Amino acid sequence: MSTVRIRPFLGLALGLFVAAAAAATATHGTASVRYDHPENFSETREVRAFAPTRADSGYLATLKAYIEKRAAAMLPPGERLDIVVTDLHRAGSYLPTAGSLNPVRIIKDMYPPRISLRFRLLDSDGKVIREGDRRLVDAGFMYGSPGGLADSDPLRYEKRLIDRWLARGTAKL
Repeated sequence: MSTVRIRPFLGLALGLFVAAAAAATATHGTASVRYDHPENFSETREVRAFAPTRADSGYLATLKAYIEKRAAAMLPPGERLDIVVTDLHRAGSYLPTAGSLNPVRIIKDMYPPRISLRFRLLDSDGKVIREGDRRLVDAGFMYGSPGGLADSDPLRYEKRLIDRWLARGTAKL
């Protein structure tokens, strides 16, 4: 008898949950990130040359997901931001060392994070609102707060660089 009374309630709760999820996604635009030949990125070439044992392109998927989430959150409903990353160099550098079996990334202010990209901001009809090329560099990356990002996040400097670019808003991308 009690299962009969619960079923309508569960259906109502499920319906409200689905409606809330749909409303949450409708309050923002969408963003997509694509990498243009990541095998030729400055970061990839440096790691291959000086730290081949450290080669791991997993950071690209993490950064892509982060950019898409942050960019979508700042867009009005219906707008779309398409980003093509054309070059990327993470903060720090692997220095050439003779005979080192375990290369280490050295983080110094002379090795800032750099991201080159193209973007297109589109309205709900697919018309271009704004487009351009940007070369993002954070020369003072070591002197600012990570802005809520954990000090242990290996991509904290690159994420902060993206956050600062997006914080300008769609009118100043």
